[in-house]
Amino acid sequence: MSKLITNRWLHIVLLLSLLAGIIVVRMYDFNWTKSLRNLAFDTYNNINPRNITDDVVVLDIDEKSLAIYGQFPWERQLLARMVDTLQEKGAKVITFDMVFAEVDKKSPKWVINHIPENPKFMNAKEFFRSLEGYDERFTRSITEANNVVTGFVWSPDEGATRRKPHISQPIKINKNAENLKETVPKIIGVTTNIPILSQAAAGNGLFGVSPDVDGIIRKVPLLFRYEDKETGDVTLYPSLALETLRVLEDPREVIKIRKLRRDEINPLTPPYMMRVGKYEIPFDESGNFYGYFSQQRRPEYIPAWEVLDNKVEASEVKDKIIVIGTSAEGLRDIRSTPLDLYIPGVELHVNVIEQVLTDQFLLRPGLIEGLELTFTIAVGLIIILLAPFINAFILFVFTLALVGATGFGSYYAFLNHGLLIDPVYPSLSILLLFVLSSLLSYLRSEAERAQIKGAFGLYVSPDFMDELTKDPDKLKLGGEVKDLTVMFTDIRSFTTISESLTPEELIQLMNNFLTPMSDLVMNNRGTIDKYMGDAMMAFWNAPLDDPEHARNACLVALRMDEALQPINQKLRDEGRDLQLNAGIGINTGPCSIGNMGSKQRFAYSALGDAVNLASRLEGQTKSYGVNILIGEDTKKTVSDFAAPELDLLQVKGKTQPVKIYTLIGDQTLAEKTEYRNWLKCHNAMLAAYRIADFGCAAQDLKEARETAQDVIGEALDFYYDMYAERIAELTKNPPSDDWDGVFVATSK
Repeated sequence: MSKLITNRWLHIVLLLSLLAGIIVVRMYDFNWTKSLRNLAFDTYNNINPRNITDDVVVLDIDEKSLAIYGQFPWERQLLARMVDTLQEKGAKVITFDMVFAEVDKKSPKWVINHIPENPKFMNAKEFFRSLEGYDERFTRSITEANNVVTGFVWSPDEGATRRKPHISQPIKINKNAENLKETVPKIIGVTTNIPILSQAAAGNGLFGVSPDVDGIIRKVPLLFRYEDKETGDVTLYPSLALETLRVLEDPREVIKIRKLRRDEINPLTPPYMMRVGKYEIPFDESGNFYGYFSQQRRPEYIPAWEVLDNKVEASEVKDKIIVIGTSAEGLRDIRSTPLDLYIPGVELHVNVIEQVLTDQFLLRPGLIEGLELTFTIAVGLIIILLAPFINAFILFVFTLALVGATGFGSYYAFLNHGLLIDPVYPSLSILLLFVLSSLLSYLRSEAERAQIKGAFGLYVSPDFMDELTKDPDKLKLGGEVKDLTVMFTDIRSFTTISESLTPEELIQLMNNFLTPMSDLVMNNRGTIDKYMGDAMMAFWNAPLDDPEHARNACLVALRMDEALQPINQKLRDEGRDLQLNAGIGINTGPCSIGNMGSKQRFAYSALGDAVNLASRLEGQTKSYGVNILIGEDTKKTVSDFAAPELDLLQVKGKTQPVKIYTLIGDQTLAEKTEYRNWLKCHNAMLAAYRIADFGCAAQDLKEARETAQDVIGEALDFYYDMYAERIAELTKNPPSDDWDGVFVATSK
C-alpha cells in the first residue's frame, strides 16, 4: 500500500480518473451544475444591469386603477377608450399582456340574451339591441388603430385549447431552418382571444415562459410550435414581444428565419438568426432568447386610470411602444428574474423588446459549451501533469491564478461581448483537481516519511530523523556516490568472552554494549548500517549531508571509550572476570550509497574501497595495541585532533600502502605543549625508521616512550614494544636497498 501511495504515476491515473468524472458530469449537465452556472450569470447581470430605454412604456392596471374602475376584467368599452386615447396621443404600438378569452358579460348584446321572453321586456330588448356591443366597440378601436397586438397564452393542459390560435402574418422559414419545427417549445394547450379581437389585431403573439428549476426566468422563448390534430400541420407562432416588434416595423412585415451558414458561425453567434424589419435577433435551436434584465421600472409606469381619465401627457406616449399589463397583486401576474424576485410579468416582454431595440443580447452558442469543456480538459491535464512534480505552494498559486483568469475572462466576455461563459464549473474542476492532488501529495509525503522512518528510524537519531522527514527531497534512495566517513567497531576477544557466558547473558551483554555505542552514533548525525554479532558498522554524510562528517565520527570514537566504563563497572560489580574493550576503524572516502539487496529485502547501505579500508583498520587495532585507527583522508579532515601517525601499512587485500593514524584526543589535547614535544620525538622515530636509520630510530623511540608518559600515559606502550622488536630485527637483518618502510599485514 505504501508503494502505491508513493507512486507518482498512480497519482496521475487517479487525477485523470477524476478529470474523466468531471467531463461526464459536465456532459450530463445536472440541475446543480446549471444552478451554479446561472448563479454566475445572475451575478454579472446584477453588477451590470441593462440600461432602461425611453422607447417602451408600461401602462399599468394598478391597485388604484382597480379601485377607481372596479375589479378586472373591465368592460371592453373601457379598454376601447384606452386604445383610442393612446392612439390619439401618438402611441406607436399598443400591446396587451392579457387574454380576452370570453365575451364581455357586461356587454348589451350579452344582456339581451339573458332577458326573459316576455312582452313587457320587449322595449328593453329593443333598447339594448340599439346599443353597440362592448366587444364590437373594442374591436372597432383595435381595427382603426391598426397597431394593437393581442396575446394568447399557452397551457400545459391540452384540454384548454378551444380554438386554433390566429396568426396575423405567417413566419417565413428558410429550408435550412425547418428543424425548428421540431425543436422549439410545443404548445400543448392554448387559451386564445375571442375571434373578432384576434382577427382585428395587427398582431397576435403568445406569451409563456419556462422558469429554471429555482423558479427564476432567465430565458424567454421567441417561437412556439402548434400542431393541428386534424391535419398534422405544424405552425410556428411568435412570442408577444416578437410580434410587437413586427408591428412596430409594419403590420404587414413578415418574420424571416434562417440558419447561419458554416462560414458565418463563430463563438459569438448562435446558429439561428431572425429578421424583423431592420432588426436581427440571434437565437438557439430551442427558440430561446437570453434575458439581459434591467432594474424594475415600476415608478415610471403610467397608471391606467390616468389614460382613462385623459390625464396623461402626449409626450409620455408619443412614438412609444405601450405594453399594457398589471402590477396588482390580486391579478397574480408576478414573475422572478435574476434582478427581482417579484416583478410584474409585463416586465419580461418589455425587456425582450428593449434588448432588440438597443441591440443588447446575451449569447450562449453551443460552441461555447464545447470551448468550456475543452478548456477544462486542457487546464485539468496541465494540473495533472504538474501536480506530482512541483511544489504544493507553487501549484496553489498556479491554481488560484487559473481560477482568477477564468473568472476575469468570463466577466470580460459578458461585459464586452454579451457572451455567457461559465466560470464556475471549470473553476470548481480546477480546484477539485488541486484539492485531490494536494491530498494525494500529502498522503505520498506521509507515506514517504513512514517509509523513511521504516528504513532509518532505528539507525539515526530522532532529531536527525525529523530533519530527514521534513525534507524527503534531500534523500536520494536510488543510489549515489558521495564522500562518507565509515566506522567499524568490534569487541576484542569476543570468542573468549562468549565462552564464559550463557546465550541469555551473552545477548544481554551485547545489548548493553551496542545500545550506548548506537546512541553515540545516532546523536552525532551518524547512520547505523548494520550489526554483525559483536560488531557494528556506521557512516556519516548520508542519507543527509553532514559537512562535519569526519569530525563527528572521530568525536564518537573518542567518546566510545568513556561509554564502556559504566558497562565494565557493572561487570566488576557482578563479580565477572571480564572487561569489554572495543577496536574502532575509521576511514573517509567515496562510497556507493543507496538501497541495496533484492526485491524481497533490501537495506540502505554503503559499499566501496573506503568501506573495506575502514574494516581493515578496525581489524588492525589489536595488532598495534590501540583502540582507534583512522585513515589518511580522515586525518586530513581532522588535522587539529591529536592523531599521531603509526605506520605505513599495506592491509590485506590491497596493493598500495596507506598511512594509518591512531586517535587519542581532540584539539584540546593537540594544542598542549607537552603533546607537541612528544609528537616531534614520535615523528622523528618514524622518519629514522623509514630511511633505515635504525640506530637513530631506537634512540628516538626511547625518548618518545619516556615523553609519552606525561602526555598519553601508557596508551602507546604496546605500539612502542612492537616497533622496538621491529627495529631490533631489522638491525640484525637489514632490509634490501629498495626498502620503503611499508609493513605488510598478513591478517585482516
